[in-house]
Amino acid sequence: MQVIEAIKKTKSFVLSLEITPPDKGTSIDELFQTLDGLMQFNPQFINVTYHQPHVVYEEKDGVIYRIPKRKKPGTVGICAAITNRYQVETVPHFICGGFSKYETEDALIDLHYLGIKNILALRGDPAVGERTFIPHKDGHRYASELVRQISNMNKGIYLEELENAQPTNFCIGVAGYPEKHFEAPNFERDLQNLKHKVDQGAHYIITQMFFDFQVFKNFVERAREIGITVPIIPGIKPLTTVRQLSSIPRNFHCTIPHHIVEDMENARTKEEARKIGIKKVVELCQQLLDYKCPGLHIYTMGKGQSTADLLKALFG
Repeated sequence: MQVIEAIKKTKSFVLSLEITPPDKGTSIDELFQTLDGLMQFNPQFINVTYHQPHVVYEEKDGVIYRIPKRKKPGTVGICAAITNRYQVETVPHFICGGFSKYETEDALIDLHYLGIKNILALRGDPAVGERTFIPHKDGHRYASELVRQISNMNKGIYLEELENAQPTNFCIGVAGYPEKHFEAPNFERDLQNLKHKVDQGAHYIITQMFFDFQVFKNFVERAREIGITVPIIPGIKPLTTVRQLSSIPRNFHCTIPHHIVEDMENARTKEEARKIGIKKVVELCQQLLDYKCPGLHIYTMGKGQSTADLLKALFG
């Protein structure tokens, strides 16, 4: 089922989980153990991340070779394994970085043949060692361009003219930033960039994590004001350690309200801080559900226990 179909059909909300592939050379069993403990909450979708490789140059016999190396390969294989094991729809992340438009088209055809119906289309982060995003010389610079290519394939339009070309059937998700993307000069420009992705064919939006309901509410209201009408699903990250109070803002460019920081820092033990963090995020989720959000998207970061604790506290 497509994400957009599930949103339309549900009487409550859609629950999705986001996971990352295991490190190269490690077993998938640990990932399965994490998901085994989360299936009790009946997620309708599981997102699987994808990241650019870091590139190294190695000399062999006087020739310099450019070698891409991936720390966490296996996104498509994991999607297939999850669907086979749990009969849950998967949403592979698909990025601009590292691919030409032709490689992108071929990869999308592979996903279509596998029966994958949903894609989260992203620009992707800069490659390791690069300060700014550098696109493939024959690839896409912006997520909106990737969305347009996928949308065209949904219409049977490929990069070369093909007779009687069969259309794909992808539901396209894109990322939204309630506190703006850190590269955008201002909030208004970032919203216009988001609208452009929707205008190119995106069906729904998943937000970056945030920890203040008013931040999300303002984001939705401003998005609606400029004509963005597609569903906006909030992205949620469990808070479990004091260390996250600095690492999350640094890595994900989002703020954590003072009352959460103060309460967690004043905790007498690590376990008390963990309980406070979970409680605060549960309260946020309750506000979002009261606001009639179409879904909750949980960033598990491979931490199955904290996600389970959050969902148990939220749903009992």
